[in-house]
Amino acid sequence: MVEGWIENPYWQLLSGEHELQWSATVASSDLTHFRKRIGKKGAESLLKLSVDLFHPKIKEEEVVVDTTVQEKNITFPTDAKLTKKVIDTCRKIANKEDISLRQSYIRTAPDLLRQASNRKSPRQKKKAVKATRRIRTIGRAMLRDLLRKMNDKQLKPHVDTLLNATSILFQQKYDKDKIYSLHEPHVECIAKGKAHKRYEFGTKVSIAKTRDSGVILGALALPGNPYDGHTIDVVLKQLKRITGTQPDILIADRGYRGEKDFGKTQLLTPSRPSPDDTEYKKRKQRKRFRKRAGIEATISHLKQDFRLGRCFLKGEIGDQINVTLSSATHNLRKWIRFRLELFFNLVYKTHNNMFCGNFNYYTVTLLSKTVF
Repeated sequence: MVEGWIENPYWQLLSGEHELQWSATVASSDLTHFRKRIGKKGAESLLKLSVDLFHPKIKEEEVVVDTTVQEKNITFPTDAKLTKKVIDTCRKIANKEDISLRQSYIRTAPDLLRQASNRKSPRQKKKAVKATRRIRTIGRAMLRDLLRKMNDKQLKPHVDTLLNATSILFQQKYDKDKIYSLHEPHVECIAKGKAHKRYEFGTKVSIAKTRDSGVILGALALPGNPYDGHTIDVVLKQLKRITGTQPDILIADRGYRGEKDFGKTQLLTPSRPSPDDTEYKKRKQRKRFRKRAGIEATISHLKQDFRLGRCFLKGEIGDQINVTLSSATHNLRKWIRFRLELFFNLVYKTHNNMFCGNFNYYTVTLLSKTVF
């Protein structure tokens, strides 16, 4: 957008400029500094402001909640790739601290990584396994050589990085709390049972929205990959902070099995109807859980349109800020489309004959979505 603004004089005119500007008026790091200043509380305040725009609509008694995975901006972790990253990090630290290593492996390590990447090939599997063992041996030797030659003053600023590197080099296949990235060590491996994506590497997030109007009321990052049913308490606390009240009914999928009562809030999950249930109650439950499925589409829009699909922000605080701002932006677009729809409806009613009878409600909705 900034590059387009520089080359487009019409954008500059509409944004209030009187003379053509040939350089950007903002730096790319401005948003980074802004996010650091507001923190998690500031991001939640922005979400609250976006929710307050829908004030009459958010007073619904029923709220839908679900979890998904916000993937982190890391490569798919393999033993060879992680070890190669450790080797590069050790070399970088040695150069920074002016330490002469016994060997740099600057040409050997990339060759071994290429060989190790052919593990799925039947003809190259044996060679790939051998290359993986060799690159891990090199990584351990390089780490020991670096630690031997560092004094306390040189070691102090790199303690956390070297501890993570040691964990990567010595972790085994079935270990718990494994490290999947050297620069994002908090990333977790989460299996959601998807056919197309067996494992996802990131953080579990919880999304809560109103059942009928679809306004997102809560968005939380949940480090540690907790069980869905154990996240209800923190979700309700955030809903209380943002809306000022707790919903009467919380609708969720079967992944939330367990405790059903949380103070004044009752958790409902799909289950077989009781033999004593009336037809009216059965129809009401079916309608309720069909509405619950609508949150899947909301999560998909958050991932495709609002950058929830991959988090580029650093650390656990970056996960929380990203999911909160994504939800706030979703609400803002929903509000703008609602206002545009009202505007086009007004035009339609005022000038009914202008469009030769082809300007109906669906055209109004399409126009509002096309404009924004």
